Amino acid sequence: MTGMTRVAALQMVSTDDVAHNLGRARELIAAAAARGARLVVLPEAFAYFGGTANAEVGCAECSADGPLRAFLAASAREHGIVLVGGTVPVADARAPGRVRAACFVYDRSGREIARYDKIHLFDVDLPDAQRSYRESDTIEPGEDPVCVPGPCGTLGLGVCYDLRFPALFLALAERGMDVLALPSAFTRVTGEAHWHVLVRARAIENQVHVIAPNQGGRHSPTRETWGGTVIVDPWGRVLASAAGGEAVVVADIDPQERACAAARIPLARQRRFAVVSRLIPG
Repeated sequence: MTGMTRVAALQMVSTDDVAHNLGRARELIAAAAARGARLVVLPEAFAYFGGTANAEVGCAECSADGPLRAFLAASAREHGIVLVGGTVPVADARAPGRVRAACFVYDRSGREIARYDKIHLFDVDLPDAQRSYRESDTIEPGEDPVCVPGPCGTLGLGVCYDLRFPALFLALAERGMDVLALPSAFTRVTGEAHWHVLVRARAIENQVHVIAPNQGGRHSPTRETWGGTVIVDPWGRVLASAAGGEAVVVADIDPQERACAAARIPLARQRRFAVVSRLIPG
């Protein structure tokens, strides 16, 4: 693949008001498209965040005709972009009362071309107002890594807490990942400590571009996220970034940067270990 591709990562401060969140997402997507982005990535939980876990389960969609997936499909079609839809809570028939945190990808015609269910769930205690996070109380984890063809090469998908588990991204790299889309909602505490260094590490060790949109602000009296949405190249350089609040972060991705990084340090040829698990078929 040759030529530059403009991409965008959208930073939001989503709340428990779905209609409001969709309105803000609509404006941010339109702004990214107006700036020439061909690939646009929304943050995790773009449509509902900061309320109760039970309410999130109540928002769960059962089919592609649900309002959130319909919104994503229509947005991709309207602007002629490839859209990575953050995460959508999707009902899991195998686990009543629980959802999958599903990241959908839509092509320029609004056709759903990929779905990744978040594998690693954030069950952590932190010194902040929320204190305890237990995603596994309401979310059923996914099982399979996902890559899909995109406008700037093969697109690998991950979500938020996945970022701390390098084996997933090695599995994606072994499947040909060129660019990683990482919708996230890192807390303020963990984001301040680790967000940028982890994003840059995943870019460097896999020699890929990383598009990492984050939530960025206060969502409720107890929920606050870090922001810091960033686009990083395969050498670990920050191409564009944001601080807090809503933002449209845009950068031009050059596939030659991946080839250049691999020529300088030939990791793929020198790697002595592969990911051998049920995540890799065969």
